[in-house]
Amino acid sequence: MDLVTFGEAMVRLTPPAFQRLEQAHSFDAYVGGGELNVAVGAARLGVASRWVSRLPDNALGRMIASRAREQGVDAHIEWTADDRAGLYFAELGAAPRASSVLYDRAASAMSMVALGSIDWASVFSGARWFHVSGITPALSASAAKVTTEALVAAKRAGLTVSYDLNYRSKLWSAEKARAVQEPLMEYVDVLITTEEDTLVVFGIGAEARDRFEHIDAESYAHVARALEKRFKFRAVAITLRENPRVLLNSWSAIVAADGKIHRAPRYEVEVVDRIGAGDAFSAGLIVSRLESLGWEEAVRFATATSALKHSIPGDFCLV
Repeated sequence: MDLVTFGEAMVRLTPPAFQRLEQAHSFDAYVGGGELNVAVGAARLGVASRWVSRLPDNALGRMIASRAREQGVDAHIEWTADDRAGLYFAELGAAPRASSVLYDRAASAMSMVALGSIDWASVFSGARWFHVSGITPALSASAAKVTTEALVAAKRAGLTVSYDLNYRSKLWSAEKARAVQEPLMEYVDVLITTEEDTLVVFGIGAEARDRFEHIDAESYAHVARALEKRFKFRAVAITLRENPRVLLNSWSAIVAADGKIHRAPRYEVEVVDRIGAGDAFSAGLIVSRLESLGWEEAVRFATATSALKHSIPGDFCLV
């Protein structure tokens, strides 16, 4: 097993044909969650991947685990008879109406995960890389404690650790996100983020904006260098998205590593479904590094992978 991820996955329900939720008489059902999406993306690219989570022992929990295993992911599940699976509703928009998400995940099985319930030494045996996101500690106080437990165990086992900041205002406040996550950064080798999330959580933002709030590329580099300096990361990856239209985006990324800024080409993407695109980037970056590619090649491959994800319905990057 090369890659281990840890986090919640949910059942996603999306109205067909760009309908609003209040119009819907049926839903397209998918499974997704940041860390599972990364594990699936990496598995599809040939890396042995394990996803660790907690699920209810019912039809929805088994559906989630089955979707992971269908894509070649080793689903390491703590099953529970007492809790529920999280749900979310994704309403896909078209200009001028933006897409939107409605969560129904309170008191989910994963939010009830407890210290000591996962044998991390066994989970990490033989692995080389551990990935988690800021969504996991946002789920509950206990999930935050187990995230810390996992990070400590991963470093003890000698794994490279990547962390996607992935701020969700519907899960916690900026102040809470900063208070919980700043202490976690000492265990992180590779931070994956956006300029917006970095500004909200750590107060580090781009300075050069034009009157349309566009940010020049060098200002993104400034953010990456500031993060490197503050937290002593081995690398910082920042994805760059511009939205001239809901269904037409510009997509790129940079990585700050080894004293250099590595830039990917810019892709103009037609958006079928952008959910999971950031996770596809993480998967591409992790796979590239596990295959011993340099940072320049890694950011280019990761950005191309995530650009392709925009064309695929559902949360998984099936390339």
